[in-house]
Amino acid sequence: MENMTGFKRARFVLLLGALTSLIPFTIDMYLPAFPILAEVYSTTASSVQLSLTACLMGLGIGQLVAGALSDMHGRRRPLIVSLVVYVAASIACMFAPNIGVLIAMRFAQGFAAAAGLVISRAIVRDLASGAELTRVLALLMVISNVVPLLAPSVGSGVLLFADWKGIFFALAIVGFILLLITAFRMKESLPLEKRTPANWKSTFGNFASILKNRQFTGYALAQGFLIGGVFAYVAGTPFIYQNIYGVSPQVFSLLFGMNGFGLIFGSYAVGRFSHVFSEKRFLESALYLAAVSGAVLLAVVVMGGPLWAVAIPIFFFVTTVGVVAPSSFALAMQSQTRAAGSASALLGLVPFVLGALTAPLVGIAGEETAVPMGLTIFFMSFIALVAYHFLAKKAVATGYEES
Repeated sequence: MENMTGFKRARFVLLLGALTSLIPFTIDMYLPAFPILAEVYSTTASSVQLSLTACLMGLGIGQLVAGALSDMHGRRRPLIVSLVVYVAASIACMFAPNIGVLIAMRFAQGFAAAAGLVISRAIVRDLASGAELTRVLALLMVISNVVPLLAPSVGSGVLLFADWKGIFFALAIVGFILLLITAFRMKESLPLEKRTPANWKSTFGNFASILKNRQFTGYALAQGFLIGGVFAYVAGTPFIYQNIYGVSPQVFSLLFGMNGFGLIFGSYAVGRFSHVFSEKRFLESALYLAAVSGAVLLAVVVMGGPLWAVAIPIFFFVTTVGVVAPSSFALAMQSQTRAAGSASALLGLVPFVLGALTAPLVGIAGEETAVPMGLTIFFMSFIALVAYHFLAKKAVATGYEES
């Protein structure tokens, strides 16, 4: 990427940022419609949250498949195929006759959207390394983190003029636009000589080999558990803010979007000051702040505090993800010289699997309590800190690389 001119570089990064942004659009845009979906399908909050769980599972599994295929066949072709599937799945969501079909189509939608994230990251690893890799990843995080500011607001705006189906129609349009741009503007970044053999046995061997690196696994788990806590917040706040505190879908979107500014600030700080502070220093500081924020949030919801007292620790918790995600990803990827697609896929799999597990937990006690969300966020942030200290940091201190 160092050889690109300023304009070409900016255009290329924007394209990669748009592809990574497909995931937050897919996750966040329909959140304001959660209570509506529960009413339309005559079902419970937990059942609606299962549609988010299915999407997250699709995102996790899809990254493994897309990452492996991109290492075998290059980055461009798997990306184009995935976008075609995404458009089809988005349209299918519009016509889901019941909550079960919607859940299944959300899995397909997430599975297809996964390629945008994992392949974009692999492309960056193909073309950059070191501090340049960290800066570009942080910039992609800034771009993709703008989407949580917009997606719920766009979704609630659609609900002013159309029913919930309009949200999935808009997602199909976004996917189609990205398909056209990718097909006509994206060039292949992985030469033939660097591709892995088209052998799934060796592919799973790559996954096992990557996971033997304790530093990689420690960074992956630290990032994964923290983002798993974020998905508890994503699944819980549509009901908590609207049903417990009585805010409108538009006010919910505003509160949700404010946390996007925290994500942007965290990602920007990593990219802007990566030459001053190391990725490890950024990562460790953010993990401690996340644990403190989770503890404060848990105390507030147990005591039944007001909306502002809930929103403030959530803001700081979400902000830490903007720091942890690019710094932990860069540190993990720097240990991988080959099979960048598979490594990127593993880094993406962990958060979405954990998110799929946490999303339905926040609704198990009903729609009128925030305590399950507070408990989940606190424990996920605490475990993230423990995983970092006992795997990644300990491995660095002892000079241990692989078991």
